[in-house]
Amino acid sequence: MKQPLPDGKRPLPASRFFEDFKLGEQYIIPSRTQTSGLFAMFQSASGDNDPIHYDVEFCRQRGHDDLLAHGMQVMIQTAAGAGTFPSEVADSLLGMIEVSGRFLHPVYRGNTLYPMLEIVELKDQNTTGVITMHATIHNQNDVLVFEGTQRYLIRKRVG
Repeated sequence: MKQPLPDGKRPLPASRFFEDFKLGEQYIIPSRTQTSGLFAMFQSASGDNDPIHYDVEFCRQRGHDDLLAHGMQVMIQTAAGAGTFPSEVADSLLGMIEVSGRFLHPVYRGNTLYPMLEIVELKDQNTTGVITMHATIHNQNDVLVFEGTQRYLIRKRVG
């Protein structure tokens, strides 16, 4: 049996700094099926009470196949924290500084989403840099349902 780590610490990979990143690096985020539970949790967290997100008959009367996911519910599937990026920047991340996106096709309850982030720009600054990632989400039919941009402020190595 493994011995517990002191102070509950767990080993993390060595942090990467701005100068360690390269254009074209990709972060595949685990897929997630948009279940009724996720719809309910998002409604509860957001306070959004539009019946298009919780009343299936309301949706069908308006030509939708099922419950329509809120755009923000879709966009949060690209959260970098669901992948390996946070552990790579544990000592260098200053913060997310911008997020934007476009919703290209509807997402319904039961759809499975496949998010990915790709580094598309590295903006060098004095003691920091900005990493720009292109965010995409495809559904189970390989239809691009969302694309956007995320920007992170990352420290450079000291010295």
